[in-house]
Amino acid sequence: MKNIFKIILIINFIFLPFLSNAEASEKYHKNELEKFFKDLKNSKNLEEAISIEKNIWNLWNLHPKNKFLTNKLELGTELMENGQHKYAYKIFSNIIIEDPNWSEAWNKRATVLFLMKEYDLSLIDIEKTLNLEPRHFGALSGRAQIYIDLKKYQKALDNLILTKEIYPLSKGNNVIPKLEKILNIEKI
Repeated sequence: MKNIFKIILIINFIFLPFLSNAEASEKYHKNELEKFFKDLKNSKNLEEAISIEKNIWNLWNLHPKNKFLTNKLELGTELMENGQHKYAYKIFSNIIIEDPNWSEAWNKRATVLFLMKEYDLSLIDIEKTLNLEPRHFGALSGRAQIYIDLKKYQKALDNLILTKEIYPLSKGNNVIPKLEKILNIEKI
């Protein structure tokens, strides 16, 4: 019995610091995101907003606990940017298997599915992204783009309005009046 107690004590001594570091890292990650989203909503000029947006993307692309998954996401992103969509899809899918709670893995897979013109599958992954991170303005903008491509203009407009609530100075705001005009023309 004493040996089991010693083993448990040793395991706790060895692994507890790693767990607390991972928990601290995740908490820091969440706190930084909260700060950046507050700053984004209150930003007064486009230059400031773009800088904050970059900070948010940097955090989204950084797994809060697992550097290896961050590296895999970077590789998948490179493949996607180089037109190797099927390979990128496989990598993003693998990341999702390893951590199904990382919103950015779902978002990246949604993006590559969009590029592959797999809109229905992309929409499913966007929904998962938004369930995990409701403020994901990239996912909302992506969904708006899909709806524009599908000529579902009201749904596109709704998503851009949601994006604007999170990111008031978003570049996508320029599309809102165009969609409103299209919708008004269709009503006539």
